[in-house]
Amino acid sequence: MRFLERERTALERFLPGLDGRLAALPQDELERPGGPALGLFKEAGGAGLLVPSEHKGLGASAVEAVRLQRAVGSRAPSLAVATTMHHFSVAGLIQAYEVTKGLEWMLLEAVAEQRLLMASGFAEGRSGQSILASSITAVQDGDDIVLNGAKKPCSLSASMDLLTASVLLDTGTGTDGGPRLAVAVIPATTPGISVHPFWGSTVLAGAESDEVRLRDVRVSPDMVVRTERGEDGSMDPVQTVGFVWFELLMAASYLGMASALAERVLDRRKGDPAERARILVELEAAMGGVTDAASVLDTGGPVGQAELAQSLVCRFAAQAAVDRVVPRCLEALGGMSYISGDETSYLAACAGALKFHPPSFGWAAEALSTAYAGGPLVLG
Repeated sequence: MRFLERERTALERFLPGLDGRLAALPQDELERPGGPALGLFKEAGGAGLLVPSEHKGLGASAVEAVRLQRAVGSRAPSLAVATTMHHFSVAGLIQAYEVTKGLEWMLLEAVAEQRLLMASGFAEGRSGQSILASSITAVQDGDDIVLNGAKKPCSLSASMDLLTASVLLDTGTGTDGGPRLAVAVIPATTPGISVHPFWGSTVLAGAESDEVRLRDVRVSPDMVVRTERGEDGSMDPVQTVGFVWFELLMAASYLGMASALAERVLDRRKGDPAERARILVELEAAMGGVTDAASVLDTGGPVGQAELAQSLVCRFAAQAAVDRVVPRCLEALGGMSYISGDETSYLAACAGALKFHPPSFGWAAEALSTAYAGGPLVLG
């Protein structure tokens, strides 16, 4: 038994050969914009990981998916972040099909068979703003819905085949007659979509998190899934399932990045045995919470506020574990490891970015406290 053995076994089972190919490439090559990681992921069939087998996909369970994502994060942090956005979008599309029994199945089959990557244009990166807010507007114009706005940052901006985006749909049918939140699925080649430089950091640059702008982008109403918040402000089933997947996949990805440092500590026998064990225990306990929360998704039962709250608790527990463990890994590895190359400092910088994904702990704290006191979980 070895550290990360279960996770890398899952990766090898579903995407044979990918782990070895990633491990063989230098970190700076994998992490640069336009690097080979996303291409290797597509070649391995990763786009169809969560697509059910009846829709031509690999049909991975939620537990298998978070384990696989931790393995990817330990090899290629930017790839883990970018593919989390893809998997989260696919999971939302699956849930939309379960609710509407509409044409989403055709998109799912296309994603799996044509190995299409889905970028996610949901709210992110704006401090103090609701995670359900959107800067993209949508209005009905004849037989089309016309979209305008921008998403920044937007991972997979250069490699996306499809863009899923939260939009404010002004049809006069939302709560109190105002705009209602909807999810649009847009082919990346649709006229009016453009990509512009935005990401200025070298950290996680390979995730292609630049700005995507939409100017008078026209889509069919069939490509827009309407959502509506409950009377208590809670999310609808499509939103809820999507955010549960997002939190768990992202937590697993960043645990993988921290685990890459921990693996070096264990393999090089750095620090005293008790400190190595403490590092191991922290990361394995946090991952145990993530897999336990993911297992609920695999039961086929309804996913509601309790499951969303559990996913947030696991994400924040993972975040806290990463923040505690990474400095200790750096200390155990020693100054020569830090100054002899960028590898350990880069992994540390990547792992610390989990706190920048929505929702922030400060934003979610009141919602979680209210929910565990018997009230509704309202994140917006």
